[in-house]
Amino acid sequence: MNILLSGFEPFGGSPINPTQQLMEQIALEDFGDVKLHTLLLPVRYDDCAERLLEETTRLRPDAVIACGLAAGRTAVTPERIAINVKDTEAYADNAGRSPQDEPIRADGPDGLFATLPIRRIVEELKAGDIPASVSNTAGTYICNNTMYALLDELNRADSDTLAGFVHFPASTALASLKPSLPSLPQETLLEALRIIVSVTAEAVRNRAAAAGR
Repeated sequence: MNILLSGFEPFGGSPINPTQQLMEQIALEDFGDVKLHTLLLPVRYDDCAERLLEETTRLRPDAVIACGLAAGRTAVTPERIAINVKDTEAYADNAGRSPQDEPIRADGPDGLFATLPIRRIVEELKAGDIPASVSNTAGTYICNNTMYALLDELNRADSDTLAGFVHFPASTALASLKPSLPSLPQETLLEALRIIVSVTAEAVRNRAAAAGR
């Protein structure tokens, strides 16, 4: 089984992005029959999605779990839906671009739902004493751009790859630079990602068993 994970480089003037650190950490771990592939994405509109889609096409993974930072959130939040818009509210991207009210794909559907087992993920995170909830907005910035483009491409290809996006709160290290931010320790974020991978792998296995594969 192959699972592709992605995180992002730092942005918005911060030297740290916890999801970059998560990619570095999770790549060292053993998940048995699950082969993990990690990818660091640029915080640049459209480039983020193109890079992820290139790797998805190359690997043809069983699942794609894209990860991003939602500084200010207090829990790990799997996203339910991505919407077809690029709209910059706070920070320009790392190339200095600030699109507003632009579609991600001009003739694309308004919204696309994640196919990751988001409810099960939240249940297992909570069982592990990690704050978690399903989010109904991935925003309109780079994370949403990435999630929408990924789901759109898989949908158009009629792919059975499970895919979605998970937002992580700030790490304690990041919050030390911005003391007003709620945060969780990096090790807690890593444990959350372990659970997310494990629950997703279980969903892939269950789907294969139901299909007689």
